[in-house]
Amino acid sequence: MATYTTEIASDKLVSDNPIHQRLLKAYIAAKPWISGKLLEVGCGEGRGVDILLPLAEDYLGIDKIGEVIDSLQKKHLKTKFEQAVIPPFSTIEDSSFNTVVSFQVIEHIQDDKLFLEEIYRVLKPGGIAIISTPNINFTLSRNPWHIREYKPEQLTKLCNEVFDQVESRGIGGNKKVWAYHEANRVSVQKIMQYDIFNLQYRLPASLLKIPYEILNRRNRNKLHKQQGQSVTDITQEDYLLIDDASKALDLFYILHKK
Repeated sequence: MATYTTEIASDKLVSDNPIHQRLLKAYIAAKPWISGKLLEVGCGEGRGVDILLPLAEDYLGIDKIGEVIDSLQKKHLKTKFEQAVIPPFSTIEDSSFNTVVSFQVIEHIQDDKLFLEEIYRVLKPGGIAIISTPNINFTLSRNPWHIREYKPEQLTKLCNEVFDQVESRGIGGNKKVWAYHEANRVSVQKIMQYDIFNLQYRLPASLLKIPYEILNRRNRNKLHKQQGQSVTDITQEDYLLIDDASKALDLFYILHKK
């Protein structure tokens, strides 16, 4: 099964390539911290499973979409996947994992503090969690699929309320990445100029999801047509793990449990 929405981003659709590569970068950037028993919260369609598996002694992937879990389980017969609506992580015992990763998930969670507390709970002493989420300072329009997005200082404060040590970093990019982002910003602004009543922030998210999907897909296709190779040639190597989260497209945090 393939879920080709603009929110998930496909590794098959060329117009999604810059977003797919951006999401893929988080898995590659996390590699130095992966060890022991690994839990991935929100594994989706398994974008990073093949990257993570060789680094872990054991892997469990959880996601709320049952069809996705079934498809992954058929593909990776020796790996464990579970369908779960979280938080809490009701099937997972305390101090079970050495490492937890959760990329582009926390922005979808209503009770974000409980989400982090559950990650902390299931980590073994000395364990590490790595999370990523969009930096709202570079968001181009309201995303109705997200409960909220964070400024770096907001996420740092929240993480410090739960974890013993918080390292705030980010996923930025080189000139190719920022050129695409700027072209995207200009294109989105042209669309948003018709929202004279600022409905994107006034209407319930449930009413915005379908028009958001249609306009976002149309925008990505337009950028691919206009930009050509500047869209298709972007790779994960063009995205960079940087120390200054305020300059990052995505926040990338390393969270420690003593």
